[in-house]
Amino acid sequence: MKSTPSPNPLLAGIAKSDISIESPDAIVHDRMYARALVLENQNTTIVIVSMDAVAIGGICDVPDDFLPKLRHRIEAELGIDAANVLVHATHTHPPVPHLCDPSQQLDRTFDAIQRALAAKTPVTVTASLGHEDRILINRTLRLKDHNHWTIRQTNPCPRDEDIDALGPIDPQIGILRFDRADGQPLAVLFNYACHPLVGTPDGEVTANYPGFACQAIEQYLDGAMAIFLQGAAGDITEVVYKGVDHPADAEPIGITLGLSTLRAMRKPDAVLSTPPEARLAPNQASLTVINTTITLPRRTDSDERIAELRAEQSQWLDSLRFLSLNFKSFLPLYLKHALNPQHPADYRYAYLHAQQIGSHDLEALDQKNRERLDKYLANIDAMEKLARLQDKIATLERHKAINQASGETTVAAEIQLIRIDVSLIIAVPFELLAETGLWLKQQSPCEHTLIAAFSNGYLHYAPPAEYYPKGGYEVTECLLDASWEPVFKQHMITLFAQIAGQ
Repeated sequence: MKSTPSPNPLLAGIAKSDISIESPDAIVHDRMYARALVLENQNTTIVIVSMDAVAIGGICDVPDDFLPKLRHRIEAELGIDAANVLVHATHTHPPVPHLCDPSQQLDRTFDAIQRALAAKTPVTVTASLGHEDRILINRTLRLKDHNHWTIRQTNPCPRDEDIDALGPIDPQIGILRFDRADGQPLAVLFNYACHPLVGTPDGEVTANYPGFACQAIEQYLDGAMAIFLQGAAGDITEVVYKGVDHPADAEPIGITLGLSTLRAMRKPDAVLSTPPEARLAPNQASLTVINTTITLPRRTDSDERIAELRAEQSQWLDSLRFLSLNFKSFLPLYLKHALNPQHPADYRYAYLHAQQIGSHDLEALDQKNRERLDKYLANIDAMEKLARLQDKIATLERHKAINQASGETTVAAEIQLIRIDVSLIIAVPFELLAETGLWLKQQSPCEHTLIAAFSNGYLHYAPPAEYYPKGGYEVTECLLDASWEPVFKQHMITLFAQIAGQ
């Protein structure tokens, strides 16, 4: 795309810093980065930072004071309004620790921003939408009893016969491409919603599929930098996440996403209904930032929910009594009944002989053994449910302690909206679920909307209110009361109207 130079062009600068752990005990498969994109027009300067981290504070490697310290330094030394700084975590899940020490995280991230600011150049911006549905799945299964069961490594999956349906996904890839004045690509900002959990075959430190997707894009667009924003991925994971038949390897997943992103960039106007003539001239793209803090209610039902789970736990424990078999006797007996359900105890001629002499001993033995097998299988099912219950109780107790330690009944959540021409980035500090992400896109005044969850802090999961009684992991790993959702949605509608007016 070419355009006539503007006296007040859109400027962009990029830089990245290696923030990988520096320890002889850590094996780094691929490097962790803080990637910085600075955007500037005649009125506004915006900083977007994407870090290969689990979260910006709250959990894992990045400390709670990282964000305020970084913003203070940016404002004090670079003169950029702290409210215009978006700091995002790709939510990669490598072994922890995986980043350099906190002081180095701060210095290196600031250095990337400073270098990006110094390297600003006139750019054009193009928005496009891609699609990739082969690599992701909603991990919270809908059961026939109307409850939810989340696919996780800490507990087994439910029985196949108990599963009714899958939850929603958002396969959309939101893309912003920034090209230099000569038409060569400078940066690709892309947004996708899926937990990065698979890792590498040897369990090494890795940026997971977001890092591999960035590598694929950068190798194809020589000289450009790829910047990944994680979307509403709270209940989304890789399809192969629980696979046991192949080594864990996030690289093919990342390459698939990278190629789908590149493919979508080839025909940007074909995927947006907004006609090109209705948009601003690309090199005069408007920049608007709204940054506000809303107050949401903390969870108060933890004791009640823990008591319910302990009662259920007690019932399953009681059901374990009167078990005759151990695994050594169960397995060969189970195989006999699986191989020949009609004649498991002996050859068929033995059963015919028993009939001939009027004996029912083999039939009685088979019936008794079926009861023993059924009891053993029921106990396996109970064991799996107990493992899940134990994890849910421990998680609820941990988050109850976090809320109690705060001494507050509410929690502050920063909501940041960044509009770049026809595109809107919505940055929130929660792990939003797919349903809420899709709702935000439907309500947004911009057809091209990117959801940047895991941004500007970390407040754990934010599930829809109707999910709370259903028992999925996301409503257990949660600080918020179910009434958070209508409060949040009303604020978002107000903010959408505000940014549409601007």
